[in-house]
Amino acid sequence: MKKILLLLLLINIGCQSNSEGNNEKEDSEKFSRDLQDIKESGKLKALTIYSGTTYFLYKGRPMGFEYELLERMAKDLDVELEMVIAKDENDLIKLLQEGEGDLLAYGYTITEDRKRKINFTTPLYLSHQVLIQKKPENWRRMKLHEIKNQLVTNPIELINDTISVKRNSSYASRIKNLSSELGGPIIIDTLRGTLSTDKIIKKVVDGDIKFTIADENIAFINSSYYPILDISTSLSLSQRIGWAVRKRDTNLLSAVNQWLEKAKKTTDYHVIYNKYFKNKRLYKTRVVSEFYSLNENKISPYDDILKENAERIEWDWRLLASVAYQESQFKPNRDSWAGASGLMQIMPATARELGITDPYNPNQSLKAGATYLKQMLESHSNVKDSIQKIKFALGSYNSGLYHVKDAQKLAETQGLDPLIWDDNVELAMLDLSFPEHYNKSFIKYGYVRGEEPYNYVKEIFERLEHYKRFIDN
Repeated sequence: MKKILLLLLLINIGCQSNSEGNNEKEDSEKFSRDLQDIKESGKLKALTIYSGTTYFLYKGRPMGFEYELLERMAKDLDVELEMVIAKDENDLIKLLQEGEGDLLAYGYTITEDRKRKINFTTPLYLSHQVLIQKKPENWRRMKLHEIKNQLVTNPIELINDTISVKRNSSYASRIKNLSSELGGPIIIDTLRGTLSTDKIIKKVVDGDIKFTIADENIAFINSSYYPILDISTSLSLSQRIGWAVRKRDTNLLSAVNQWLEKAKKTTDYHVIYNKYFKNKRLYKTRVVSEFYSLNENKISPYDDILKENAERIEWDWRLLASVAYQESQFKPNRDSWAGASGLMQIMPATARELGITDPYNPNQSLKAGATYLKQMLESHSNVKDSIQKIKFALGSYNSGLYHVKDAQKLAETQGLDPLIWDDNVELAMLDLSFPEHYNKSFIKYGYVRGEEPYNYVKEIFERLEHYKRFIDN
C-alpha cells in the first residue's frame, strides 16, 4: 500500500512539474507580433531602459548605443522606430511577452534561464563581468602593491561578503553560481530594478554600497570618469550580449539577425560601439553636463525662454524646443546657406518684419520664431484638429505658407484631404518636387523641395516623443 501511495505521489509531482513547464511555455507564447505585423503597422517598438550607454538625451539629442543601431535598422526595414521604456529592468521579459514591445533592445547577457523564455539574437558583442570596488581614499599617494593589498583581487575573498545587484540581473545569477563554485556563500544585497547600472556604480563611488558587478565595457567607461574605482577583478569568462524577441516571432528574429550580422562587418558599427564604450573624453564631457538627461530635467540653456514663448502660443514647451533644435541644434550663432540666422533660423526679410535687431540674440530669435509660428497657425484656422494645425504651421515655417497652400490645392485634386497633413498634404508636398505637378496651372508658387517640409515635421514630432520620455513638462 505504501509503495502505491509513493508512486501516486511521484506521478502527481511529475504532473505538477509538467503543468508548470507548460504554463511557462504558454506565458512566453501568449502574444505574437511578427515581422509582417510590424511591417503592416509601419512601426517597430523597441523595449529598453534608460542608461548612459543604451538610450538617453544629451543637449537635446536622443543618443545611445542601442538607440543608434535601432535607428539604422528601422530605416533599413522601412518602419518607424518607437522607443518603449521599462521603468524596472526586472520587468523586461514580462513586458516583451505581453506585447509592450517587439524587440528587447538592451545589453542583455544570454543565459540558459532567459533562453527558456525568449529567443536571443546573434550577439552584439562579448564581455565579461567584473567586480566594481572603491580604492582607498588616499590611493593616489599609495604604491600599487599597497592599493592592491586593500582590494579584493581574488573572488574567493568575497565569501561571506555582500555584493549589491538587481534581483533578476545576470549579475545576481553569477553571484549564486560563484558561491557554489567557491564552496562558500556570497550574500546578495538586492537593489531596485529601477536603478540604472550607472547609478549603482555611482553608489560604490559614494560609499553607499561596498561592491557591485557590471559588464567590463560598462565598468570601463564609468571608471574613466571615476578613477577611484577598481574594475580589475574578473568574475566570469566571456559572455555573449544580445537583444531578444518572443519565442513565436521567428521571422522578426531572422530579420534582426541578418541585419546585425551585416552591420557588425561595417566600420559604422564599430564607430558607434567605441563612441559609447571606449571614448573616455566624450563620456566625461557628457556626465558632467546639466543637459544630460540622467543628471538634470533640462533640454538646453534656453529652456526658460522656450517655456515663456511656448506659453504665448499655447504650446508644450518641449515642442518649441524640438523646433529650435531642428533649426539650429541650439546654436544661436548659426547661419544657413539660405541666409537664415539664429536659434530659430529667421530669414532677413522676416526678421525686419518682426522687429529683430540682433538675429543672434536668443531672446529675440525665440520671440520672433514663436510670433511667426503663431501667424502660421492663424493662417490655417480652417484646420480644426489641433495637432494637424501645428503640423501645417511647421510645414509653412519650413517651406513657406504659399507652398503649403499650393500643396493643399494639389492634394484636393488628388482625392486627398486638404485639411489633414499626415498622409495627405505631406504627400502632395513631395509631389511638388516634380514638374508634372508644380507646372499645373493652379500651382502659383512652383517648385518646392518637398522632402524638406515632409521630413521637418516628422523629425520634430519624433524628437518631441523623446523629449516627453525624458523631460517633465
